[in-house]
Amino acid sequence: MVLALTVCGVVVALVVLGLFVFGLRRRLIQRSGGTFDCSLRWDVAENPDTSGKGWSYGVARYSGDRVAWFRVFSYAPRPRRVLERGSIEVAGRRLPEGEEELALLSDAMILVCLHQGTRLELAMSEDALTGFLAWLEAAPPGQRVNVA
Repeated sequence: MVLALTVCGVVVALVVLGLFVFGLRRRLIQRSGGTFDCSLRWDVAENPDTSGKGWSYGVARYSGDRVAWFRVFSYAPRPRRVLERGSIEVAGRRLPEGEEELALLSDAMILVCLHQGTRLELAMSEDALTGFLAWLEAAPPGQRVNVA
């Protein structure tokens, strides 16, 4: 009986510690500012897949001429993807369709981009989208930026 209570206590403590570390990691990512909620789907086909598969929920952070994208459900201290401003081409935007509406946040807009030859989709709120497009267009002189 004592062993069972000890094991249950350890399991509860580990769950609480895990949740605390998730929250602490997100605070550390957001500490420097310039962050927004952003789902990402990497290496997608030309025709949009509306099944909702492949989306990963994350937080993106502006960092100079880069956007660093961190998965929310990860303990990794480094970003999963880094997008260079000069390498991003915007191919279009669209609203979520079909089961995508369930996989993404309720007010999400999808931005279709090319980054160094890889087609990707970013889903974010309209406010975050406006800020992202303004950040793209605010590139220093001499940098190539393609915004559709």
